[in-house]
Amino acid sequence: MSEYKLTDIKGIGPALAEKLKEAGFLTVESISIAPARLLADTLGVSEEKAAKIAQSARQLLGIKFITAEDYYERRLKVSYISTGCRALDDVLGGGIETQAVTEFVGEFGAGKTQLCHQLAVMVQLPVDKGGLSGKAVYIDTEGTFRPERIIQIAQYRGIEPREALKNIIYARAYNSDHQMLLVNEVMRLISSSENVKLLVVDSLVSHFRAEYPGRENLAARQQKLNKHVHQLLQIADIYDIAVVVTNQVISDPEAFIGNPLKPAGGNIVAHGCTYRIWLRKGKDNKRMARIFDSPKHPEQEVVFRITQEGVVDI
Repeated sequence: MSEYKLTDIKGIGPALAEKLKEAGFLTVESISIAPARLLADTLGVSEEKAAKIAQSARQLLGIKFITAEDYYERRLKVSYISTGCRALDDVLGGGIETQAVTEFVGEFGAGKTQLCHQLAVMVQLPVDKGGLSGKAVYIDTEGTFRPERIIQIAQYRGIEPREALKNIIYARAYNSDHQMLLVNEVMRLISSSENVKLLVVDSLVSHFRAEYPGRENLAARQQKLNKHVHQLLQIADIYDIAVVVTNQVISDPEAFIGNPLKPAGGNIVAHGCTYRIWLRKGKDNKRMARIFDSPKHPEQEVVFRITQEGVVDI
């Protein structure tokens, strides 16, 4: 995150800066990637002026064409949060990436929420132990977050349980609008030096599915969900944090061959998430994780176990 203030942007004075802050635009980075129409509505100015403001922010940050080598150098600075399971870390190339949205898909009981609990603890560990010495923000949409589970995992990982709980900033989201508002609040938390390194949304689509049922509401739901997914992508990229979401599965009546289940959210979620991992239950408390969509990982599957200590290797 840059050292620049909103008032450093050409065309933004104290009054306009205050309007932007009230709307959740707290950094120059957030202005640089905001659509002109959204900025125009927020500031009460023309789209042309809003576009010039966004361009000024990009110039301030030096956002422009770069070589692939420059981008490679930037990629070398990506950090990883260990899952606490060596097999999972290996298949993910080191763990959960910052600057990316990682999605865990699966049926009820597949281990999605268990992984989210574990990551909220693992991110607190020092870098040499697989963490980022940071805090986690946990947005719970289904009421499945359990502090008792955090205590169990923290004890096994050598973290004082009460400290582990203090380093997880929790909120229950009661509807899709509230969920999106909470994500905007995450920007404020990051900007206020809370040292947030992980954002968890468990689960991503449930409120949207409940509030927009039926084909007649599909377009409105997908449009709103698209905006939400882009919120998450922007936070991951701008603030260099890891974003983890869970997703439900739905039955595909047209699937006569192969797996009849598919992730909820359709193409909006498919295109929006950087890495997608399918979780499923096996025998003897075993779980399987398969990367089925990634810009860099080959499709492969690993086995792990969920115990009282958390997510562990077989």
